[in-house]
Amino acid sequence: MRQVLPGGTIGILGSGQLGRMLALAARRLGYRVMVYSPEEDTPAGQVADIEVVAPYEDEAVLRAFAQRVDVVTLEFENIPAAALTLLETLVPVRPGRAALFTTQQRLREKRFLAEQGFPVAPFYPVATRDDLAAGLKRTGTPAVLKTAGYGYDGKGQRKVGSLEEVESAFAALAGQPAVLESFVDFAAELSVVAARGLDGEFVHYGVTHNHHVNHILDLSLAPAELPERVVQEAVAIARGVLEGLELVGVACVELFLTQQGSLLVNEIAPRPHNSGHLTIDACATSQFEQQLRSVCGLPLGSTELLRPAAMANLLGDLWQPSPDWAAALAYDVRLHLYGKRQARPGRKMGHLTALATSPQEAAQRVRAARAALVGSQRQ
Repeated sequence: MRQVLPGGTIGILGSGQLGRMLALAARRLGYRVMVYSPEEDTPAGQVADIEVVAPYEDEAVLRAFAQRVDVVTLEFENIPAAALTLLETLVPVRPGRAALFTTQQRLREKRFLAEQGFPVAPFYPVATRDDLAAGLKRTGTPAVLKTAGYGYDGKGQRKVGSLEEVESAFAALAGQPAVLESFVDFAAELSVVAARGLDGEFVHYGVTHNHHVNHILDLSLAPAELPERVVQEAVAIARGVLEGLELVGVACVELFLTQQGSLLVNEIAPRPHNSGHLTIDACATSQFEQQLRSVCGLPLGSTELLRPAAMANLLGDLWQPSPDWAAALAYDVRLHLYGKRQARPGRKMGHLTALATSPQEAAQRVRAARAALVGSQRQ
């Protein structure tokens, strides 16, 4: 087992906010950081030692990048497979191409889950209009149609309410392969952020309760207040998924809790996750330090939740004209901004975290702090 000790150099593919928070954790532990993405002056690049700006398809730059780092990890899953194939011949890549290949495409991911025996909603591959029509007859309506690749925060998916919508729904795919899923009338949206080390060691952060608005995560509460049976089952599913993928690093398993009390796996994110941001302030070891430990072959850290917590996303909608930071910070919350230069509606610009004696109290405080950002504009 090859360890990368403090003083080594971490290579990060992707340069958004997840890369930024990973880079900050790495710098604190004495690592150097190189980030690679097609963009410059990025959230991660601002805090890295070196920011490499090049397309993921540039083999010469990829080779030069690999020569300057001790291990490569990623901060988002939409990395071209060819880039990972090349890098894996030159430097350890964790998680590797195999885990990424499965999770970056919805149909492959659904098939992996089903074949491994994990609970999922009924799904059907869609390549033609007839596939969609036949699938809808089996799922019933409403159903959810999702593009097979490159979807997050609700992108690339739509609800199909009736058989009459087949034509418009298929046209919206613009020729992309897709997955049709039965609509889940869920009681709650949950997630389990967990890590798996090089030696197979597994740790988890328990179950987080998530609330979405317009398909974008709005609020996360930890710990989720659930029957112990549900918590144990959710953690067991997460462990099985990471082991089945032979994933090394941090990943998130998103789940639905149905009205009947059963769990269904919705998606897998093979990287730190938005719902795990509260671990920075609320846990003994953040999800980002955990990612660093796992990909470097170090012992995994304690995931103890020090206090109940809630995290609220800050979207670009709040920058109208500019947030009142002093008003928000008066609520005893922790502010994390991502260094993005341009605010746009729906764009994740930062987050707030509150710690309290209960998840509900933390949620009330973080919501109040977020409301204070806009003051009388939104009251």
